[in-house]
Amino acid sequence: MLQEQFTRSDRLGADLRALRKSRGLTLHSLADTLGRSVGWLSQVERNLSEPSIADLGQIASALDVDVTSLFSAEAATEDEAEFIVRRDARRPIGSRAAGLEEELLSPDLTDEFEVVHSTFAPGAKITEAVRRPTQEVGFLLSGRLDLWVEDKTFRLGAGDSFRIRGESFRWSNPYGEPAVAIWVIAPPVY
Repeated sequence: MLQEQFTRSDRLGADLRALRKSRGLTLHSLADTLGRSVGWLSQVERNLSEPSIADLGQIASALDVDVTSLFSAEAATEDEAEFIVRRDARRPIGSRAAGLEEELLSPDLTDEFEVVHSTFAPGAKITEAVRRPTQEVGFLLSGRLDLWVEDKTFRLGAGDSFRIRGESFRWSNPYGEPAVAIWVIAPPVY
């Protein structure tokens, strides 16, 4: 099922390390949460040990990411692996909740930032505000989107951009067409 559709990212260990660090977790604290040894987790992060699907599910849960974000749809060629992400090889990220589909445009999560392609379905919305310890910049490629940042409301259209610096925010697409945005998030959160 999952293994048939996706392959493990060649950058799995580095991505897990980046996610762990972005959440302020030590090897020891994450290993304790997983009920595993620090040595095992260290080997996973250095790609010296290959975790099972069940292990990846536990790790994803502990890091609060969807397990599919640890896989890629298609393996990158050796020459492209750290530089290029082909359209059909984007990794799905996020929870897919509320009619939002997100794909990682960055080759991995080892940089100081990540770039995300987000598609907000018509009628999609989040009702609970989100607050992250990040700086985020978004650019709306197409469609329209309503955005609330703290107590301010904004109606965005194609070509508009926005910035969020740790403020609480939520969004809604009450319109009849999908809204597509590119987000740059620092540090990586997925």
